[in-house]
Amino acid sequence: MWVTPFSDVRLHDLVVFDEIELYGDLIIAASQSEGPLTQAEIDAVLGIAAPQSAPWPTPAHPTED
Repeated sequence: MWVTPFSDVRLHDLVVFDEIELYGDLIIAASQSEGPLTQAEIDAVLGIAAPQSAPWPTPAHPTED
């Protein structure tokens, strides 16, 4: 394997390992599901939190007191 003097193979290996683990988690979840996974289910498997929204509308330009 050819390695440039500026590359750190260990970093790439860790990233690839994490990606493979996430992919495996998705395969397991899909195989246990009765149908296609929803986006919310995929996000849950990947550990991605849903975006939080304010319970009330926020003004575009808040007023100063």
